[in-house]
Amino acid sequence: MTDNSTDRAADLPPFAELVLDVIDRIPPGRVMTYGDVAEFLGEGGPRQVGRVLALYGGAVAWWRVVRADGALLPGHEHRALAAYRTEGTPLREGREQYRVDLRHARWDGR
Repeated sequence: MTDNSTDRAADLPPFAELVLDVIDRIPPGRVMTYGDVAEFLGEGGPRQVGRVLALYGGAVAWWRVVRADGALLPGHEHRALAAYRTEGTPLREGREQYRVDLRHARWDGR
């Protein structure tokens, strides 16, 4: 695997590059919320982080960024759940759906 960060930088807005770099650092089995990423960067907000992922997130472990309630990304639940199971991400099983167990899976960036 090669480091594509320098290749990506030429094609991305600066904020998008920062967001994707943070996501690249999230360890397998751990997650950050959209707001956590923005807070870690000290700029933007959850919606801006979500927009970056919607436009450019295919090249990173997008499933490691979740909503504040731990719900799986609508429309991508099956792919995300498979990734969580592969990585051993702590999950909570609800009546109709799974959620990431943020108390055990949340990563603070350190």
